[in-house]
Amino acid sequence: MSIYINKDTKLLVQGITGKEGMFHTQQCVTYGTNVVAGVTPGKEGQEMDGIPVYNTVKKAAQETGADASMIFVPPPFAADAIMEAADAGIKIITCITEGVPILDMMKVKNYIENKDVRLIGPNCPGIITPGECKIGIMPGPMHKPGGPIGVVSRSGTLTYEVVHQLTEQGIGQTTCIGIGGDPVNGTNFIDVLSEFQNDADTTGIVMVGEIGGNAEEEAAAFIKEKVTKPVVGFIAGLTAPPGRRMGHAGAIVSGSSGSGQGKIEAMKSNGIHVCENLGELGVLCAKVFN
Repeated sequence: MSIYINKDTKLLVQGITGKEGMFHTQQCVTYGTNVVAGVTPGKEGQEMDGIPVYNTVKKAAQETGADASMIFVPPPFAADAIMEAADAGIKIITCITEGVPILDMMKVKNYIENKDVRLIGPNCPGIITPGECKIGIMPGPMHKPGGPIGVVSRSGTLTYEVVHQLTEQGIGQTTCIGIGGDPVNGTNFIDVLSEFQNDADTTGIVMVGEIGGNAEEEAAAFIKEKVTKPVVGFIAGLTAPPGRRMGHAGAIVSGSSGSGQGKIEAMKSNGIHVCENLGELGVLCAKVFN
């Protein structure tokens, strides 16, 4: 099994006619994702590599049965794109866009709070169920189908590194999700951990965190209380100086809050197998999961 997406997922792409949107749509199609529509206002009637383009998400969903969306819309318009997809009944919304204003995301969170929708991102690499469906910008071929490990990460690039090491060890993945590193996002660690816990085919989990915020500490407490499957954890950014803003808007340490060492201690005290050397993560996973 998998979580959130599978071979039956029907994807539409908001911003498909842009350079990035078209490139990554092609990559998703090549991987095997069922891309049924694109949306760019004013471009209805066009086709992008045989994919029909619509003016609105609502019409695209009605005519194609799309139930997932991938957003490549510039930051000032990303919030409206998310809310439009939610209004159209899209169940899984993955927003790749980086630089979405925090105030915009607070409005989005409030808007979709009571809607039956799962927002992944923004500022994330997306989600992939290996061998079935890829929604995002991650390099598909390095993923190994067949499970049994779920991967959730705040970092995009480190997600790829973790997956590469798992695959090198012959360990397949059920679903891999980059939740993004912004302070306000749609899906957090606990959301994904809960899904992996309930997925019968996921027998172990890798969680990649970063400095800044308290999401990892909250996730560690949740794991101790609710997760019965083995979890391997890694924290990025241990050498970052306090107060320095790093690559992600949420990766900033103020005083003692959000420090990497504090997150590592929280993980260890809650039964998570912590990897402190990224180059050894695959080997540790092989020991823990096999």
